[in-house]
Amino acid sequence: MIETQRLRLKNYVARLIHGCNNIRPLNQIHSHIIVSPNLSADDRSFLISRLFFYLCTASESPASLKYVNKFFNLFAKPSLYIYNALIRANATKIKDSTSCECLTLYKEMMAGGLVPDCITLPFLLKECSKRFDGPTGRAIHVHAVKFGYEGDVYVQNALINLYSECGVLEDARKVFDEMPNRDVVSWNSMIVGCLRNVEVDLALQLFKEMKERKNIITWNSVITGLVQGGRAKEALDIFHEMQNSGDEKKAVQPDKITVASALSACASLGAIDHGKWVHSYLERSGIECDMVIGTALVDMYGKCGYVKRALEVFNGMRSKDVLAWTAMISVLALNGYGNEAFEVFKEMEAVGVRPNAVTFVGLLSACAHSGLVEKGRQCFDAMKRDYHIEPQVEHYACLIDILGRAGLFTEAENVINSMPMRPDAFVWGALLGACQLHGVVRLGEKVARYLIDLEPHNHAYYIILCDLYAKAGRFDDQKRIRSMMKGLNVRKTVPGSSMIEVDGFVYEFSVKGSPEMPIAALQSVLLLLSNEMKRDGHSKSME
Repeated sequence: MIETQRLRLKNYVARLIHGCNNIRPLNQIHSHIIVSPNLSADDRSFLISRLFFYLCTASESPASLKYVNKFFNLFAKPSLYIYNALIRANATKIKDSTSCECLTLYKEMMAGGLVPDCITLPFLLKECSKRFDGPTGRAIHVHAVKFGYEGDVYVQNALINLYSECGVLEDARKVFDEMPNRDVVSWNSMIVGCLRNVEVDLALQLFKEMKERKNIITWNSVITGLVQGGRAKEALDIFHEMQNSGDEKKAVQPDKITVASALSACASLGAIDHGKWVHSYLERSGIECDMVIGTALVDMYGKCGYVKRALEVFNGMRSKDVLAWTAMISVLALNGYGNEAFEVFKEMEAVGVRPNAVTFVGLLSACAHSGLVEKGRQCFDAMKRDYHIEPQVEHYACLIDILGRAGLFTEAENVINSMPMRPDAFVWGALLGACQLHGVVRLGEKVARYLIDLEPHNHAYYIILCDLYAKAGRFDDQKRIRSMMKGLNVRKTVPGSSMIEVDGFVYEFSVKGSPEMPIAALQSVLLLLSNEMKRDGHSKSME
């Protein structure tokens, strides 16, 4: 009878531990475990270990971690189970990349004669990844080999993540290639590592080698990585492949991240038909059109030139953060609606959303594209005066663009000379572009030479300088620059290309033609468009 009551009490307390959601009742349970006369010493040890583990894993608050560390000091001789729980807590809850608490605990554990297991090592590697600490991570790798865990899939996955985080992709690939058994995490870690290190082709190769692609993380990683790597067309191809990846029950269903990435790809390509299709898919699938998706839709419609549709989506959003407001301002700026961009900015201020530095990049770009010089000056001054936002180099580049387009070269040079930071290639590039626009040869020559010294293999500066000389009739100088380019082997590594969407398909073409579409077909379309524009005129419209 007494034994039954003891077991019931033990199980009841264990259930109480797992039912708690804050520290206060856990303190009470801890006290009850210690003072209860109906629990044996083994019961107390078991329940305190359970309580400690639950504290380590349940709450994310810094206060709970502080309590856990205090609790740990009560153990006279902590077991491997206890050490593992605390190492895990510190690895997952502490966001500070300078923390080395896990490694300190590991040294204590080893000094006490305990040997790590396959649970200890992945969390130590996680902390090394967080700190980008490759040397310590390699030392942990040595321990994994020493204690016989180099073949454990969890340890290997952690090693792949460590090496790719630290930029040593060849070591990550070596671990991956030597794995006897790989799970979905292994493939995901290796693919994400490739994308993180801008090895997009290798990421695609691994993705195609995967036999099972049922994990949304894999698809999203590849699609997002392709978009960020400037390969939007391939991102859309993968998105459509995802739609056809299996029957309705087995197919991986896109989520918000997938849709936002697909919309970003459409925006990069100007593929409005694809963008409309993704929008309709969003409505059909029942995925919530939250702020992230709404902002992506605004950006997509705006970059495809459908400003009115972007405004409709924007006005239909139930809540808008600074990113959404900034996206709408940037869309109006891109399409030359400078005054309308400032009207949206006024609405943003009226509802109490505070602008950030990116918002002012959009506003200054609006001034540049619409020729609003005085408004641009006022906007630049208001950043620091009214919003306490220090102008960064990108804001100066926008201001130089505004002044340069207006032909105010003396003022532009004065602004550059007054910059609190070193002007970069974008600032000088804005001034050079203005010199090209207005045919200002002397200043353009000076700026181009400076940029060529800065980036001697950037072909754009040589081309602009040649154009300036040609406009001024200085053909000998033009010839000299072309000879210089040839001597330095400066050339366009990738020929300029454009994309066109026809019947929902995106075709890429360049001066060399298109591998997907006969150049004659493109020429006939361009001729037709040219004739239509000449006949009907070209009027500016938000449509």
